[in-house]
Amino acid sequence: MTGKTWAYEDFVEGASLDLGSKNVSAAEIIEFASEFDAQPMHLDEAAGRASILGGLSASGWHTCAMFMRMLCDAFLLDSTSQGSPGIEHVKWKKPVLAGDRLSGKVTVLSKRQSRSRPQIGLVSMRSELFNQRGECVFELENTGMFLTRGAVA
Repeated sequence: MTGKTWAYEDFVEGASLDLGSKNVSAAEIIEFASEFDAQPMHLDEAAGRASILGGLSASGWHTCAMFMRMLCDAFLLDSTSQGSPGIEHVKWKKPVLAGDRLSGKVTVLSKRQSRSRPQIGLVSMRSELFNQRGECVFELENTGMFLTRGAVA
């Protein structure tokens, strides 16, 4: 883990990190749903239009998976991440439809070093994804565990 850009000390309370953007295709919505969430609104455009979602819509779990990929690509894979003890909440605020372009950000809410494992820092974050109209479609709060710089030296 030496040489990782992001360690516990690099997270600043109140700072936001850009997650970049991702286009959502009908094919990937159907592929994910076929394997993991085979509800009609995630598998068929007509069924999606007939639902309250208004079109072929990504499963909420697919939205979580897309968020995780964006998070990994933005900084997590270049960090001293040791995982997470869990998620405080996740909200699917608006449908993610085929053709949407998602963008995201993570805001550092707070941080503290573990008392029992001082080589680990706990970083509480709020993550949000937005569609191309700037509407928040997804919100998640969790705590990530990151090694300190001294632990990887």
